[in-house]
Amino acid sequence: MNMEQRMAAPSPAVDTQAEISARLERLPVTREVFWARNIVGAATFFDGYTVIAIAYAMPVLVREWGLTPGQTGMILSMGYLGQLIGAICFGWLAERIGRLKVLLFTILLFVSMDVACLFAAGAGMMMAFRFIQGIGTGGEVPVASAYINELIGSKGRGRFFLLYEVLFLLGLVGAGLIGYFMVPVYGWKAMFVVGLVPAILMIPLRWFLHESPRWLAANGRYEEADRIVTKLENSARAAGKELPEPKVVAAPVRRKSDWRELFQGIYLKRTLSIWAMWFCAYMVANGTITWLPTLYRQTFKLPLETSIFYGFVTSIGGVIAAVICALLIDKVGRKRWYTGALLIAPIPLVILAWLGATSPIQVLILAGLAYAIVQTVTFSLYLYSAEIYPTRLRAIGTGTGSAWLRLGSSAGPIAVGWVMSSMGIQYVFGAFAAILLVGALVTVLFAVETKGQVLEELSP
Repeated sequence: MNMEQRMAAPSPAVDTQAEISARLERLPVTREVFWARNIVGAATFFDGYTVIAIAYAMPVLVREWGLTPGQTGMILSMGYLGQLIGAICFGWLAERIGRLKVLLFTILLFVSMDVACLFAAGAGMMMAFRFIQGIGTGGEVPVASAYINELIGSKGRGRFFLLYEVLFLLGLVGAGLIGYFMVPVYGWKAMFVVGLVPAILMIPLRWFLHESPRWLAANGRYEEADRIVTKLENSARAAGKELPEPKVVAAPVRRKSDWRELFQGIYLKRTLSIWAMWFCAYMVANGTITWLPTLYRQTFKLPLETSIFYGFVTSIGGVIAAVICALLIDKVGRKRWYTGALLIAPIPLVILAWLGATSPIQVLILAGLAYAIVQTVTFSLYLYSAEIYPTRLRAIGTGTGSAWLRLGSSAGPIAVGWVMSSMGIQYVFGAFAAILLVGALVTVLFAVETKGQVLEELSP
């Protein structure tokens, strides 16, 4: 037996989970991991597209179906309520049957409901279809986040993962482009026809990707995990990379996945703090972006094309800010970045409330700026959530955390509709500023720093 074979074989004195983690930690980004990120990222792109597509269909549906502000808010929110259920249920299921099986099913579910939305004949049917579709979209992202995090080592993990997460934001931008060019010509159904594309992604997901080695090792399937990691090691050597000897830094606790552990020991504070961060950031971000096209159309009486274009510009600003965050967060650190963003974003919102939000340009510039800053938090919380839990809790911890994303996202549009009807749009922006400040306070007091640390060190 040569040296490499001895390193690949588990030593009786070394925990197999820790050994698999140590071997993954020393690996560069191999071709297989690079394409795994891109294939899953393509699914996540269409998840983002599906989430926001309704916002660009809504200006047409409001007039075609004669919707009230309350009905509009409910249609926008039902998808997020479905996502809440999907995030919890599929996160739990991914801990038991694996990451890839769950990813395949969630994609199938949200694509099938995209077809159903094409045949919606009124507000009630659209609410029902968007609710079921939300179950699929809500399950896909947290499970995909756990999967991608588990493939990569600690060095550069933030940049690698967040460049994948940018694809979700590009899905939002893609929805804006389709909405701008196709909805005025072909009507609201064009948004859902494009959403059928992800069905094709199930082919490479099913046949070319492998299960998470960390999950396999955590569930006693060491031989499968070893076979996958060996393949990655051979790929790195074939690319001319020299691999150092694995260094076991931590042996994870041997324990079955149990959701109750989220509220025990060191994980209690982490769970409650990440829930608050998810809720505050997403209530503001999605409450803003989903309502803006309709706001421009109904309140400021802008042409349909202009309303959709302004919403698209706001989405572009969010993508630019997210890319900057992805490139810098490994240097700045998670906690410092989140604290700064949640303290700075309320400033333009307070200014907008003080000015009265009396013109579409005011809203475009100031609300767009606040949205871009908050977007750096919302899109990167999947990274942070997956870092603060061990493998046995990673999918369910990320799923339950992102359930608060769904609660915030569903509450946002409903709150905007209610406040607009009873008080006026400027009060919406003032309330959003206050919510972000609460999120900043929680982050300062309770968030932990995770940059540059091995997953098994962070979460025993």
